[in-house]
Amino acid sequence: MDFAEQRIALACAFRWAARFDLHESVANHFSLAVNDAGTRFLMNPRGRHFSLMRASELLLLDAQDDATMQRPDAPDPTAWGLHGAIHRRVPHARCLLHVHSRYATVLACLADPTLPPIDQNAMRFWNRVTVDEQFEGMGLDDEAERVASTIGDNPILLLRNHGVMVIGASVAQAFDDLYYFERSCETYVTALQTGRELRIVSDEVAAATRRQWLDYPDLSTDHFRELQAILDREDPSYRA
Repeated sequence: MDFAEQRIALACAFRWAARFDLHESVANHFSLAVNDAGTRFLMNPRGRHFSLMRASELLLLDAQDDATMQRPDAPDPTAWGLHGAIHRRVPHARCLLHVHSRYATVLACLADPTLPPIDQNAMRFWNRVTVDEQFEGMGLDDEAERVASTIGDNPILLLRNHGVMVIGASVAQAFDDLYYFERSCETYVTALQTGRELRIVSDEVAAATRRQWLDYPDLSTDHFRELQAILDREDPSYRA
């Protein structure tokens, strides 16, 4: 995918995050590494609503540039702190989608933030969620560096008392994981609200279903291709 296509894909992700009500005001941020080292990345400009995002508006930032916050178009300081630290320290974290989506944030606020394998969507994330237990503020300075240090190989970083960060190799992969993780959390929270006993499958069944998800061919690519096709038909302004 060339640079222009990367901009368009990320803009599409913003538009659909708004359509799926995964965003919060103008406070959340997505980023995408565009060089091999992962240190140069695209990110949304400060104060721009997800539903209006255009490919040309995405900022091109350098995680190694200490003067970034002196730019006339400086990004949101919490976004620069958190995304900059991760892109600087974690080369495999190509695409980062950080939101305060309703149900993932509810999970992050529970005393026990475990997502049990109660349906096949939740089983997709069986043993694939890292929980950051040490919330200490809004992702600035030392807090951002600490969060960056917690990222391992899992696609989901659940930020306690905060929200969720999804880490992917591409926009399509990360957005598909974000979509399914939020759906999984919604099912779990809704099930808890019934007050009835949950039917939780065995670890063996959860692991087998997770493997089936991971082996399923081209799911994230197919999903994201169709999302772009819908926008191309209904509102292609995201490409501009």
